[in-house]
Order: sequence, then C-alpha cells, then structure tokens
Amino acid sequence: MTSQSHAIQALSVAVSRRIPVLLWGGPGTGKSSMIRSLGAALDLPVVTVIASLREPADFAGLPVVSDDGSIRLAEPAWARKLAQAESGILFLDEITTAPPAVQAALLRVVLERVVGDVALPPGIAVIAAANPPEVAAGGWDLSPPLANRFCHIEWPVDSDRYLEALSAGWGTAGIELPPESRSKTSAVQVRSALAGFLRSRPTLLYAMPEDATSSGRAWPSPRSWDMAAELWARADDADLDAGVITMLLSGCVGPGAALELLAWQQEADLPDPETVLADPGSFRLPDRGDRQFAVLTALAVAVRNNPTKERWEAAFSVVEQAVSRGAPDVAAVAARTLAQNIPEGVTALPPSVGSLAPVLAKAKILRRNGR
Repeated sequence: MTSQSHAIQALSVAVSRRIPVLLWGGPGTGKSSMIRSLGAALDLPVVTVIASLREPADFAGLPVVSDDGSIRLAEPAWARKLAQAESGILFLDEITTAPPAVQAALLRVVLERVVGDVALPPGIAVIAAANPPEVAAGGWDLSPPLANRFCHIEWPVDSDRYLEALSAGWGTAGIELPPESRSKTSAVQVRSALAGFLRSRPTLLYAMPEDATSSGRAWPSPRSWDMAAELWARADDADLDAGVITMLLSGCVGPGAALELLAWQQEADLPDPETVLADPGSFRLPDRGDRQFAVLTALAVAVRNNPTKERWEAAFSVVEQAVSRGAPDVAAVAARTLAQNIPEGVTALPPSVGSLAPVLAKAKILRRNGR
C-alpha cells in the first residue's frame, strides 16, 4: 500500500469520527481534488472556504442588531448552507495563509463547529489543507491552539495514482469509510494501553514544542491524546494497516510520542480483557506497574460496559493480585471504577481489599452497601 493510500484511509477514518484533519502538502499535489473526491465518494456536500480571503468576522460572526434591540453574531452564507444540511464537509483551504486574527476566530469553528451564534450539525466534518508556510504565499505558522485541534496528515506525491488519474480522472479514488462495529473491545484496549503508557511517560501528557514551526504541527496534549485514542480504536476496530494507525497517531501527538506509544504497546503485549475475565484464575498480573495499570484499567472499563456479578468478581480477583503484591496505588484506580459499577447480586467486598477502604469509601461503595 502506498503512503498516499495510507493518507486516504487515515483521512476517511478521521472523517468517520468527525475529528478535524489537516492535510499538509506542497502546492499542486492534489489535496483539493482529493477532498472533492472524498465528498463525492461519501455523498457529502463540500463547502470550500479560502482562509486568505476571509476576515475574523467570517468565522466568529458579524455583530448585528436584532428587531428586539439585542445583538447577535450573524453567520456567513457558507455557514448557513452547512447549518441547513444534516451532514457535509467544511473544507478550509490554504489555512496557513490565515493571519493570526483569523486563526483565533477559527478555534471554535474547528473544535466546536460553532460559527457566530450558529452551531453546525454534528454530521459536519472539518477538513483543512495547507502548504508549508515556507512555500505558501504570505504563509503563517499555525498557532499552537489551532494546530492542537487537528489530526495532521502528510499528503505525498504519488506518481502512479496521478498517472492513472490523467486517463481515468480522479473520480472517487476508491474511497470508502471503514465499516462500523458494535464491539467496544478496541476502545477499551486502546484507552487502557494509552493509560498505561502515559503512567510510564507522564511528561508526554502535555509537551508543547518551544519553536513556532513544531508547535504549529501535531504535539501531545490531553486533547490530542484523546483524539489519538478515538482514531486508533476506530482504525483497529476496522483492522486497518499498521501504517494507517501510525499515521493517525503521529498526526495527533507527533511522530516521536506516537512511535514511543506503539513500541511500548508492542512490548507490553497486553491481554484481551475479555479473555482475562473469562478465566481470571489462570491470569498472572505483569510485574511492571505501568502494565499492571493498563491491565486493571481495561478490566474495570470492560466490566463497566457490561456489569454482571461474575465479571465484577473476576475483575476484583485480579485487583486482589495487585493488592497482595504490594501495589495498592495501582489497584486503587480500577477499584474505584468497579466501586461505581456494582452489579445486582454483589453483597460483600473481597476481604483482601481492606487497604483500599479509603478509596472505596470516597467512591461511596461502603456507604451504599451499608459496610
């Protein structure tokens, strides 16, 4: 699979989750054509807004006086068109030509889909395209707050695809969204792995680069890690190529943090929480605290998603392992989640979790059950 094919799939995943995405590529490389093809493939209207031709009021809204004398922020025509649609694509082209004042006005548009006083429907996806500032006409680095709202995807030149398009046209370029799944396993495993990784590398939770160019691309923050987890789970659930997952994670938190995460996850070799819940007696908790944390978090969330007496007791039996091995701090987070999701039929706490009594009391499990 070519790097451009990876980019197309990554873009499709981001659109399916309505995560804002920014395509980076040189001028004339087909970014705009791909966005139009994506809209055609998904039967979504595409509304294009050129950043360099807009003022801040085109995104923040223009103050107007209503008939009753109140002031409201009126939306522009392009926003009104999207607001009337149930779904569609807002394409912010040439975003690196937007001066700082316009970038500031874009913050709510990109993250909250709000233009003036109008909230766009949840089905509206936001896609931006940019040339690197050094080759853009009158280009600006993206502000860190705006950059941190996007999944950044590099758009490469693909000679084979271009030569095919010369004769056959761009068409829809074979674009399709990965199929949805009702399974929550991927989301549980992904978020638990991420929790374990950030426990071992807490400095990566928030690491904004100091130089303007790097802070205008992907970098780690709680918001971008959350976007990364959402996209990783979606791609994993659809069984997409590892190259697509790497591109999505790098696009949210930067390549350095993404590669560290994937290396940690591969080394950790975390078990499927459903397998552990089915036979907790044969499972031995890993020795390292970050892996213990990831496993216990996954079990607690899996039980929260499907709380039964048997699953709750199975998860707590693994929590007991952590307590007995002198790691109550690791056990406490999972115990708190389990404490807040007690299923019918549970009448007593495991005796070995006495050391967690303060945590359980804070979660109101003791008072709730009269213990």
